[in-house]
Amino acid sequence: MKRLIAKYRIKYRNSPLRYFIERHQKAALILFFIGGFTFDTLTLARIDRLYDLSVLCIHMISLTITLYLFNMSKDGKWKGTFLERFEDYFPFAIQFFFGALTSAYVVYFSRSVSLSRTASFFVILIFLLFANEFLKERISNKYLQFSVYFFISLTFFSFMIPVFLRDMNNNIFILSGLVSLSITLLLIIIIYKLSPSTRTEIHLGKLLGLIFSIYLIINLFYVLKLIPPVPMALQEGIVAHDVSVVDGNYEVTYEANDNYMFWKDYRSKFVFKPGERVYIFSSVFAPTALEKSIIHRWEWFNPKTDEWQHIEDINYEITGGRDDGFRGYSYKSNIIEGKWKVKVITIEELILGVIKFEIVVDANKEPKHLVKRKF
Repeated sequence: MKRLIAKYRIKYRNSPLRYFIERHQKAALILFFIGGFTFDTLTLARIDRLYDLSVLCIHMISLTITLYLFNMSKDGKWKGTFLERFEDYFPFAIQFFFGALTSAYVVYFSRSVSLSRTASFFVILIFLLFANEFLKERISNKYLQFSVYFFISLTFFSFMIPVFLRDMNNNIFILSGLVSLSITLLLIIIIYKLSPSTRTEIHLGKLLGLIFSIYLIINLFYVLKLIPPVPMALQEGIVAHDVSVVDGNYEVTYEANDNYMFWKDYRSKFVFKPGERVYIFSSVFAPTALEKSIIHRWEWFNPKTDEWQHIEDINYEITGGRDDGFRGYSYKSNIIEGKWKVKVITIEELILGVIKFEIVVDANKEPKHLVKRKF
């Protein structure tokens, strides 16, 4: 048996992969991270699909196990076992799972047509996606290691628990945070007790303080409504001249935007004639069987007070499960000239997106580039 293990060790030491890793360690870490990102970008479609759920769960479980294996390897825990020949690969596996999970969240968030004020949370994910490529001692830094793990874990459970419970509210977000916090603290305490090298490298109180600080900051983001209501997403948001339902399809007539403004379908300046209606059409993705109230909050910018003035809330109910999102619309007839925005929000007032436009009242002017699309 010892000869067999020794044979595998010699074969491993002489392998082309090990040679490449030793010669190009920094490049290899980046490649593994990009590999995780690319894998999710090409394969993930919707959060409630069995494949997506399976992949994300496998990534999260594998990341947790690999973090344990990696931190215990410095104490010679795996010496003489079959895991010893894989020890040099543990950092690359961690990098891959960090990249895969973070990119999955970026993919899901980016499918919303408007990030609005929740862009700050999206920016954190983007920063997390690339930042550890430029930090020294990335994987070996246990403070960074467990901080990133906790953030990724909390985001993971914020997606998963609403999908499995088929509901989303403040209590479920709190539950997601507590589950993630408990698992992270358990992992840290187990490694700290079993790994002498970890006890010499970190101050437990400092690490726990860092984890609790991240937990409090994320909850503060939630209270300030800076976190999007995952796993829901605004897929379409259009200001339109007409919306009608024909044979189960929503036919939306609106002014097409200039070609160079590829990020927005509709024209921001809305030509309005007295007696007409201004429609807001939205399509909101939600996981299968998740039922939720959606609000169109109409606001007008008052130039006299230099503030946004709340005009009206119009509600409609959605049921999740449709690939292209649950469709709905609201409209107003008596409308004032000037700048407008319609916030698409949940009943908890979490923002899915914001549709901005400007009303130009002119009885003689005709809308430009009117198009009709089916949704």
